[in-house]
Amino acid sequence: MRNISLLIFMSADGVMQAPGHPDEDRSGEFEQGGWASPNWEEVMQQVMSEAMEQPYDLLLGYNTYKMFASHRPDATGPVANRLNHSTKYVVTSTQDKLQWQNSIKVSGDIVEEIKRLKSQEGRLLQVHGSWQLVQTLISNRLVDELRLWTFPLILGEGKRLFSNSLNYSSLELIKLSSTSNGAIMSIYKVN
Repeated sequence: MRNISLLIFMSADGVMQAPGHPDEDRSGEFEQGGWASPNWEEVMQQVMSEAMEQPYDLLLGYNTYKMFASHRPDATGPVANRLNHSTKYVVTSTQDKLQWQNSIKVSGDIVEEIKRLKSQEGRLLQVHGSWQLVQTLISNRLVDELRLWTFPLILGEGKRLFSNSLNYSSLELIKLSSTSNGAIMSIYKVN
């Protein structure tokens, strides 16, 4: 059986929208994109050693997939190599062909399709970003682990990791660490 792990960058008030770039996700008139940039280098070193060292496959929403696919296939380096060689399961209703190598479309009854993926033998399914997919996974109790990087700022507005549909009763802290610039890594097992 495969587990699903969310890898999320968020502000101290839980906003996960557009951490990397100003134009990453402007939906809802969000104008604070790129908020994680000042802390990015040190956090990414920690992400590589704590969350991306072991082999994994990706489970992505279509918008996140498009953003990654727009520059990762030609990129080099440890992060790009991991992403390029992983299988990418892409949740989408579009008929567009998925161009990035090792990409597989997931469509139809998304919850049932993800349950089917989880029931198979294989590597960890890691979700990066993909806010709408994350909400579906959380509300249907399909998440096994949270890998959270909380950045030391408050954004006030934007898409938040947890909505009112959250129905988990407890989390077990597996690992806790921080960077010198104040970002906190917390890894939880979902009970």
